[in-house]
Amino acid sequence: MYDLKLIRETPEVLDEGLKRRNLEPMSARILELDKQHRAIQAELQDMQARRNDASKQIGIAKRNGDDASDLMAEVAEIKSGMAEKESADNDLANQIKDILSGMPNRPLDDVPVGADEDDNILARLVGDKPKLSFDAKQHFELGEVDGEMDFELAAKLSGSRFVVLKGGVARLYRALSQFMIDLHIDEHGYTEVIPPVLVRDHAMYGTSQLPKFAEDSFRTEEGFWLIPTAEVPLTNTVAGEILKDSDLPRRMTALTPCFRSEAGSAGRDTRGMLRQHQFDKVEMVSIVHPDKSDEELERMTGCAEDVLKRLGLHYRVVVLCTGDMGFGARKTYDIEVWLPGQDAYREISSCSTCGDFQARRMNARFRPADSKKPSFVHTLNGSGVAVGRCLIAVMENYQQADGSIIVPEVLRPYMGGKESILTNE
Repeated sequence: MYDLKLIRETPEVLDEGLKRRNLEPMSARILELDKQHRAIQAELQDMQARRNDASKQIGIAKRNGDDASDLMAEVAEIKSGMAEKESADNDLANQIKDILSGMPNRPLDDVPVGADEDDNILARLVGDKPKLSFDAKQHFELGEVDGEMDFELAAKLSGSRFVVLKGGVARLYRALSQFMIDLHIDEHGYTEVIPPVLVRDHAMYGTSQLPKFAEDSFRTEEGFWLIPTAEVPLTNTVAGEILKDSDLPRRMTALTPCFRSEAGSAGRDTRGMLRQHQFDKVEMVSIVHPDKSDEELERMTGCAEDVLKRLGLHYRVVVLCTGDMGFGARKTYDIEVWLPGQDAYREISSCSTCGDFQARRMNARFRPADSKKPSFVHTLNGSGVAVGRCLIAVMENYQQADGSIIVPEVLRPYMGGKESILTNE
């Protein structure tokens, strides 16, 4: 959400940010609506003052036994006129709010301008691609052999874009989940949170899933939303709060199921686990002082990278361009893991700084040590990482010629010491 006062003072900043997002300028339209809005508010104040004055005169006239019918008619007319003005005022306020709510965040100055993923910038490559002496298989080709990755059964139960995991694959999935959450808690300094996975409209609005992206999420008949990411409940824990300066930074992590309709991905990644309606993800959220948000983005990205480093996976980090960046982000790093079966890099984590964009929507503030006036916090979120995609990466990178999967050493304590799965034993 943008600061309307800032748009009044520097409309060119808004338009420049929208231009970098490949969008048309909006300041002129917003300022015209704002001008009308403030004009009506001024008229309402004048009408209120006149009504109050006339009401006092009516009281005086009645005490003196004078005729107050003209004054009473004037008050009634003013009251009726005010109702019409208030309706128009509310309509203008809602129009302004709708426009502001539908505009994406302003990119940071160092974010590359571009149209889509082809314009993203490589930040770094880490590790080496595995050297396989055989043709690599995709994860579903490996998992379906013994039925431990069962898409047909999932389709019978729930339809497309679901999977049933069994046996060693299921245990490997659970091991990855526990390894990641333990790493972020024990070594990266995050506080574990187990939040609700059903939230109300205001929580989805606060992290900018609503109103623009309603079709991307699932909503129950009772009005709850199934969270598309734990970013929603974790970030909203500070909604409406005024934190102390000493409360910052606040770092939280959660392992939760996530639910997405994948409304815009028809025909994409229809085989396998890359794009599911239901998946688990370890999420990281930071609430920080505005001066620390750039530094925190680097830290958070490093925490996500640490997962892949410890698993011995080759990956690259890219800076998303303005045309590929998420709605609420000011800057985003995507971590893309190498998948030998696909012979391609695929996103496994996305870490973003949102500035005060979400904080304004949630009214999340803190009181600086040197000021009595509260300021908006800055929020960040990142995957640390998506469990299903990490399972895919481990299976494809650690596959053997006989179809078995070597369990990375860091996961073996979570696997009861097992060194491989899918061994046909």
